[in-house]
Amino acid sequence: MQSRTYIWRRPPPLKWSMPETNTAPPSFEAGLQELERIVKELEQGDLPLEESLRLFEAGMRISADCKRQLEEAETRVEILMKRGSEVVPQPYNPDAGTK
Repeated sequence: MQSRTYIWRRPPPLKWSMPETNTAPPSFEAGLQELERIVKELEQGDLPLEESLRLFEAGMRISADCKRQLEEAETRVEILMKRGSEVVPQPYNPDAGTK
């Protein structure tokens, strides 16, 4: 009987990538909650490298979306600030009402 020799080959490394989706968090607050969850998970430090990178990428996308939402809100506030019948952009100042 003839013996067979099998050569085991390591499979190529998996290439993980998050699908590019245009689905934004339903709200700014939901985005912040998701970011907090991701940060807590990453801070534990016990994730495999690929999972850490996946979470980091997701966090960066959510962060960019939250920034966009804040910029849109700022623009809306500027538009709503009026002087007379003319719309004059004015940055939002949270301390202006307390003085």
